[in-house]
Amino acid sequence: MVAYAYRCGDCGPFDVTRPMGEAAAEEDCPECGGPARRVFTGPSFARTPRALARALAAQEKSAHEPEVVTRAPAARPPAPPADPRHARLPRP
Repeated sequence: MVAYAYRCGDCGPFDVTRPMGEAAAEEDCPECGGPARRVFTGPSFARTPRALARALAAQEKSAHEPEVVTRAPAARPPAPPADPRHARLPRP
C-alpha cells in the first residue's frame, strides 16, 4: 500500500492509501467532500543507520553460515570514566 498526497482547495492537504498504481487524479476531500487534486511528491527514501545495517547483514549471513564460537571472548578492562571528576569519588 502506498500513501498518495492530495490537496483540497478549501481544506488543505491529506493522504489517501491505495495499492500502488491505483491512485486517481482526483479524490473526494474527507472534510468537505469536494474534489481534491493529486499532489506529486518525491519518494520517501530512508537511509538505514550504519549500526543497524551491520547487524542486519550479520543476521542474514548467520542464517546460512553460522559463526562457530570455540571459547568465550577475552574480558576487556573497564573503560575510564568519561568525566574526570568521577575519579575523585569514594570507592567501596
